[in-house]
Amino acid sequence: MKKLLPKILLGLGVVLVLIQFVRPEQTNPPVTGDIAAPPEVAKVLRKSCYDCHSNETTWPWYSKVAPVSWLVTRDVNEGRKELNFSEWQSFADKRKDKKFEEIADEVGEGEMPMAIYLPMHPEAKLSDAEKTLLVEWAKKRGAP
Repeated sequence: MKKLLPKILLGLGVVLVLIQFVRPEQTNPPVTGDIAAPPEVAKVLRKSCYDCHSNETTWPWYSKVAPVSWLVTRDVNEGRKELNFSEWQSFADKRKDKKFEEIADEVGEGEMPMAIYLPMHPEAKLSDAEKTLLVEWAKKRGAP
């Protein structure tokens, strides 16, 4: 077993180096119609939501290292697909209403920002006051 361990470690090292060449596309498409929100709400949205729910993602260093890069890119792509504040103006009114309901529910229940995101982004954690601000704003259907 002692002779096998170095070979296993070497093999793992080679695999870790090789997977760095499998790079997911990490883009920030143009903003086509940002959501209109009061300044205090916009500040909280940018701080806690925009990395996954806009076309203004800040791609941190660890998002360039496989296999973490694959997970981060998947999460951002799914977040944008579900709700993209950078394309808000293109949403139909019915979809906007549904998204406001979801924002109020998920923020109110502490589901957003996702727990997996917060250890590397502690500044994104919402205070009780910020949660209340977002929930009340969303319940009013985002009236600026």
